[in-house]
Amino acid sequence: MAQATHQAIVIEQYGAPDVMQIATVPSQPLAAGQVRVQHTRIGVNFHDIYVRSGLYKTLALPGTPGIEAVGVVAEVGEGVSRFKQGDRVCYVSAAYGIYAAERVIVADELIAVPDDLSDALVASSLLRGLTADVLLHRVAQVGQGSRILVQAAGGGMGQILSQWATQLGAMVIGTAGSDATANKADQCGCVEVIRYRGEGKQDVAARVMEITHGEGVDVAYDGVGKDSFDGSLASLTFGGQLVMYGQSSGPVAPLEIPRLAARSNSVSRPMVFHFVKKAKERDAMAARVFEALRKKHFRMAEPQEFALADAAGAHRQLEAQGAVQPILLVP
Repeated sequence: MAQATHQAIVIEQYGAPDVMQIATVPSQPLAAGQVRVQHTRIGVNFHDIYVRSGLYKTLALPGTPGIEAVGVVAEVGEGVSRFKQGDRVCYVSAAYGIYAAERVIVADELIAVPDDLSDALVASSLLRGLTADVLLHRVAQVGQGSRILVQAAGGGMGQILSQWATQLGAMVIGTAGSDATANKADQCGCVEVIRYRGEGKQDVAARVMEITHGEGVDVAYDGVGKDSFDGSLASLTFGGQLVMYGQSSGPVAPLEIPRLAARSNSVSRPMVFHFVKKAKERDAMAARVFEALRKKHFRMAEPQEFALADAAGAHRQLEAQGAVQPILLVP
């Protein structure tokens, strides 16, 4: 009997998008407690670009990238009772291996997809939604009267943070690097959008202090990194927190801790994967994200879809246009 196979993206060496090549690979047999998931939509994220390029050397080569997907349970291993064949599921994973038609995974790592939410919507919002939940409810407590700064508020993650925080009662100040992203940020509830690069560039911290009458913000959310870190730190109030969750402009230089003493500030660098290890907590986080989607506490743009074999095209699009619009792979 011939061994079962499936299609997957394989990277032999770090580099430009074209290092991602479609290949036929052996299907993994099921062990007890595992299920086989046939992917229907695969999320494409900046994290994948960092992995592919070698900025993050966290994928053993040759290897398959990808950290989030939605699919259907195709086969159930011994001892699995939570899911059955045909169930719709989703998951995020720091173990990679997701740019593929299928994945064998421990059943306890999966999240059930509600019937009223589409595969495309869940794949467009799962990782970012879970990350936003961590940033707004776990790392910091954002609520009525909070003052926050969202760097790159018109990007994919920034849009969710800005909208959800506004629904929680926070005053959101956004930043943007272009007219297009400034318009997006303005539509997401920001009381003002500050240009942090390009034509019309402003001093972010100085403008934040003007808007807050010299007080600063309670929390600054920064996924930009090198280009925005100093402005984020200088925008904080006494006891304020800078939350770094990405580095789209490059890594931040080493921080001299005494800089934090000027206003008794703190800096954190959370990773969503550390908060979804336990099934009970992960399910509670996902439930909040799904409910926020239902209530339209944040809205996702219509995703742009690429065939799995054209993962390189998807990466080129993300690098050129940013994360304003979700990008998905379809096996």
